[in-house]
Amino acid sequence: MRRRVLAPIAILLAVSLAGCSGGNSADNVAQPKDDLSQGNLNDPSTPDPDQEAAAAACKEAKEVSGRAPRIVTTVAPITNLVALMVSGTSIEVDGIVPEGTNSHTFEPPPSAASVVERADVIFVNGLGLEDPTLELAKANAKNSVVCELGTATMPKGSWIFDFSFPMDGGKPNPHVWTSPFLILGYLNIIRDAAVALDPSSMEIIDANYIKLSKIAMDLDAAVKTASATIAPANRKLLTYHDAYAYFADRYGYEVVGAIQPQSFEEPSPKEIANLIDQVKKEGVVAVFGSEVFPSPVLEQIGKEAGVRYVDTLRDDDLLGKPGDPDHSWAALMRSNYITMVTALGGDAAALEAIKSDIGLVDKAFYPQ
Repeated sequence: MRRRVLAPIAILLAVSLAGCSGGNSADNVAQPKDDLSQGNLNDPSTPDPDQEAAAAACKEAKEVSGRAPRIVTTVAPITNLVALMVSGTSIEVDGIVPEGTNSHTFEPPPSAASVVERADVIFVNGLGLEDPTLELAKANAKNSVVCELGTATMPKGSWIFDFSFPMDGGKPNPHVWTSPFLILGYLNIIRDAAVALDPSSMEIIDANYIKLSKIAMDLDAAVKTASATIAPANRKLLTYHDAYAYFADRYGYEVVGAIQPQSFEEPSPKEIANLIDQVKKEGVVAVFGSEVFPSPVLEQIGKEAGVRYVDTLRDDDLLGKPGDPDHSWAALMRSNYITMVTALGGDAAALEAIKSDIGLVDKAFYPQ
């Protein structure tokens, strides 16, 4: 079990407990949505030139001959989805964002320039998540196809802005992969690019695509079923990081706030007391911490507020180690959802029945 080491003992918490933009009350939680209307700006069916341009860029992948095609990826969930899509082919996959790091601020080392320079396709999440990595790719990979998956699949009308990602900041919440339904758009683009790189492996890639799409749809259905067993008033999420906005929007939860490590200074007793009062006022059932960023202060807040503290969530750090059966996007999502549903008083049986191992081998390189 990998944990990021923090020093010294406590961390200062940047706290926001503003209600989510949807304005759902505890007794009137939104129902799961069956389309891509996830956003809070405008009609997502309205043509979006930026999305169209990003989608067109992803279609520029060309067949590679005489050597193995090379794909470079960023965060681990995307690396895993790409690696499983090309499992059984000669396509090589290299991740460049180490697991357990802050992907929003990660600055790729100089050695990453040579990695992206050799890539045929570079998959990033986009939506402002990995700007330093994206800049590195555009500067050093003149002949590579740079594909921003989130930007290519999410029109501006589907973007979510909230307390952590305000509209005036220009960057939406980028954590699209925590909603299995939205991952289907990612898979479509990854599949098409992989086939373009290696047309001779189309049958293998298509078989992999079917398996990946099925696990995403199975997870989507299981989350709907399990979430329905939680009392509406308890479907509130107070998490260590604002990574579950798209998840919450689809499955009928309310993100009431996020607690994020900002520095290594210890918060004052007054700050802690104020947060405890806010947690009580919101009627939060559980506080969700991070296994990657353990926080004694957050644990103290949960204890003194009289709510359950669970510290095993992680949004882009896969379970186990590379090569382990559970080191996958699907296993990570299943684990997170079971944790959430159980802590909020629901029945996670539908999720527990999901088999996250879909029989594909992930041979990607994951920097540690």
